[in-house]
Amino acid sequence: MAISLYDVTVRSFLQTLGAVAGFLDKGAGAGLDLAEIAEARVAPDMLPFRFQIQSVVHHSLEAIEGVKKGLFLPPSDIPAHSYGELQGLVAGAIAGLKALTREEVEALQGKEVIFQLGKDFKLPFTAEGFLTSFSLPNLHFHATVAYGLLRARGVKLGKRDYLGAMWLKG
Repeated sequence: MAISLYDVTVRSFLQTLGAVAGFLDKGAGAGLDLAEIAEARVAPDMLPFRFQIQSVVHHSLEAIEGVKKGLFLPPSDIPAHSYGELQGLVAGAIAGLKALTREEVEALQGKEVIFQLGKDFKLPFTAEGFLTSFSLPNLHFHATVAYGLLRARGVKLGKRDYLGAMWLKG
């Protein structure tokens, strides 16, 4: 059987979001100042940890919702979510993705979607091009940054924590 759009999006998003939920849990139990973690940055000109987690949600469930609408926009604001609220966002995205059916996602193939930044910058995509070449790399970028920020603060994380539940045979 050929790999499907559902597999490369929903299943992949769920794998990464599950891993993010797991390393957020480990971070919560590490005895660190979670308010400080939420505002942590790799560099002064980079957006904080909370944005990284919000972006994981934005480039998974919200990306599929954007494809359904035919328009995907960057977040209009970056709420100052607490660490616990970030965990809730991830849990909500996991629940939303699990509610999608394979047929619903497969029906999106070939659908036009525009990524729009501001009034004048627009990138036209097909659903599969957008989800696999734009949202999936963004999802992994932001998940990696969040993982690295926790790891740099001493949270006991390893590669398995990032990989999440792999698609094993059987």
